[in-house]
Amino acid sequence: MAFLSDAINRIKPSPTVAMTGRVAELRAEGRDIIGLSAGEPDFDTPEHIRDAAKNAIDAGHTRYTAVDGIAPLKQAICDKFARENGLDYSRDQVSVGTGGKQILFNALLATLNPGDEVIIPAPYWVSYPDIVGLAGGVPVIVPSTAEDGFRISAAALRAAITPKTKWLILNSPSNPSGAAYDADQMRALTDVLLDYPQVWVLSDDIYEHLVFDGFTFVTPAQIEPRLRDRTLTMNGVSKAYAMTGWRIGYGAGPKALIAAMAKLQSQSTSNPCTISQYAALAALEGPQDYIAASREAFQRRRDLVVAGLNECPGVSCPMPQGAFYVYPSIEGLIGKVSAAGTTISDDEAFANALLDETGVAIVFGAAFGLSPHFRVSYAASDDTLSEAIRRIRTFCQGCQEP
Repeated sequence: MAFLSDAINRIKPSPTVAMTGRVAELRAEGRDIIGLSAGEPDFDTPEHIRDAAKNAIDAGHTRYTAVDGIAPLKQAICDKFARENGLDYSRDQVSVGTGGKQILFNALLATLNPGDEVIIPAPYWVSYPDIVGLAGGVPVIVPSTAEDGFRISAAALRAAITPKTKWLILNSPSNPSGAAYDADQMRALTDVLLDYPQVWVLSDDIYEHLVFDGFTFVTPAQIEPRLRDRTLTMNGVSKAYAMTGWRIGYGAGPKALIAAMAKLQSQSTSNPCTISQYAALAALEGPQDYIAASREAFQRRRDLVVAGLNECPGVSCPMPQGAFYVYPSIEGLIGKVSAAGTTISDDEAFANALLDETGVAIVFGAAFGLSPHFRVSYAASDDTLSEAIRRIRTFCQGCQEP
């Protein structure tokens, strides 16, 4: 009898978490490492949010709460969806979890049976296929291309749907590419979904507020109200309010799905951190000027990084619409040999050689389901990004034919 379960053997450790851990180890050894692998804002959590957490402690809000969130926070989430997305939900249609990842985990584990298929556009966030696999489902990967702006077409979506399809996971703006669907592009997808009533939509909107150049964010249930009763719209406070470590995510959808997710959460983590819930309440109800300021900084950094990477021999970097990532191609470097003698056989070899030879940590594209690419998080200072680009350019200039 095997000790480890078949379920745990169906998944692998997160490559982004693994790279972040390796960065910490190398820094502990005294190496000069620039970490561009972690997907979190480098800004402090806004002061009024931190104050709300301190006040919650002083007020004695340190005990258990309802399993999937306090009523005031759920109401604030309902208000947010109505105000920003034109979506009307009641509190019993809202679930609050320990980060957005738990919302996704709960929804998929509560709904997937063995063999159920989940459509995942590539490049994708690294955890989507593994959560699907852990729940017994089958990830169906639909690749996109840089030429298509890393967005899947309506035709590609239709071709991927089978009688076994239960969910489509849609992340816009996307981690890792920063690609986002405008209203017309989103409507093309929702028009397809209307023809397949068994297919649910899991809309991961965590980067909603990080869009650039006047781009207007839209979410599927907003574009097509007829999909509302089979859509889970997921969001959180991590990216928009620099609250990654506070671990608060939320989702809204049909009551039966939310109840099933609450049942699962009651037997796993129970309620999210009480103090973090009150901090999230302050984030959603308090001043929102932080969002515009951080968006401006991220757009400036995006422009710096895209311009710099496109000056690197063998690298081609598209301009993303949102999030804080770029997803360049290294097709022009495949098969070449670095200055230290490493053959760039694929994007993982590129990432490892870049870290070993220059101290710049990025994440290789195969982790996100589309090669030969790599992901850079530009959630770092302008000076740090400039130095990282200088090192990457030097590395690429040193790559020669064997």
